[in-house]
Amino acid sequence: MPTTVRNRTRNHDDAPDTLDAFARLGTLEPGPAHDALRDDLVARWLPMARRLAGKYRNRGAETEDLYQVAAMGLVKAVDRYEVARGAFESYAIPTIDGELKRHFRDHLWAVHVPRRVQELRNKVRIARRDLQDVRPGEPTIGELADRCGIDEQDVREGLEALESYRSLSLDVESRNDEGDGLALADRLGAAEPAFDTVVDREAVKPALRALPERECRILHMRFFQDMTQHQIATELGISQMHVSRLLSRTCSRIRSQALAGCRDAA
Repeated sequence: MPTTVRNRTRNHDDAPDTLDAFARLGTLEPGPAHDALRDDLVARWLPMARRLAGKYRNRGAETEDLYQVAAMGLVKAVDRYEVARGAFESYAIPTIDGELKRHFRDHLWAVHVPRRVQELRNKVRIARRDLQDVRPGEPTIGELADRCGIDEQDVREGLEALESYRSLSLDVESRNDEGDGLALADRLGAAEPAFDTVVDREAVKPALRALPERECRILHMRFFQDMTQHQIATELGISQMHVSRLLSRTCSRIRSQALAGCRDAA
């Protein structure tokens, strides 16, 4: 049976002595008493979780969101902790830190960036800050590479990732020599709806040219002169049912030939 060493030495004021409470929690069956003690442990360690979350402030995340993520990590740590593992603090801190880092990785990047590049970004960001503390101005690629212990290509990837963390709002004024003050959204192009119509017209032209004269005349009366099937039948001296069949057959043939032409072109 493993021997548990009682360690009451606490590294921070927000690390309460809860060894006995965790030992008692492990003996309780699921139920109200277990849940009440679990909630009490979470509440007692919550200040530590909030302190850990505070280390990630000023990185683009809302403080309250960080507190929520840290609290979730704390709950996981309380549920999974075993007294035989040692001090709860030693187990909980990596668990909470992991939840916070995962939150940044999965939810706060404007575009998806591989984990390796995210790590390069962090190295480059810290190295640039340290170098700027020593000497004002932007460090060179070589200086950053030496500071991080990585090659210059990795530094460039890290610098690009710095620009990928947060996207610009479309309402931000664009920067140009003209100084017109237009927002980015004002400079974005829009899809022209008529383009699709042009493509469709070009696709059906060969099939239309190959139509017999009567079918071509029926299509013109129906879709360009907006005549009803009854009016077309009266004009041509045929039944309305026959006009309906001719329209359906002709449109199906044109559609099939147009689609076949698109497949051949592709």
